[in-house]
Amino acid sequence: MLKKLSFSPYSLLLLLLIPLTAMQFSSEVNWSLFDFVIMGFLLLALGFGIRFIRNKKSVLKYPLLMIIAVVVLFFIIWAELAVGIFGSPFAGS
Repeated sequence: MLKKLSFSPYSLLLLLLIPLTAMQFSSEVNWSLFDFVIMGFLLLALGFGIRFIRNKKSVLKYPLLMIIAVVVLFFIIWAELAVGIFGSPFAGS
């Protein structure tokens, strides 16, 4: 099952095109260059984290659980940076 997961830097660019396109049609999406850089870094970290776990699956006891943990961590950081759900200084509050 883990063999089906793949990561490409081009998929990162495609994901970042979504808010860029939304910015052209709506004033509600207002990302700066810094936002694109941070999201690019987060997506790269997610992709490399999944790839690292996939490559070490012979050593790890539960690789799928580890991948789920990395994805959940990604979503928590993303939500905190986007809307500050926890109100931490990390989000700029």
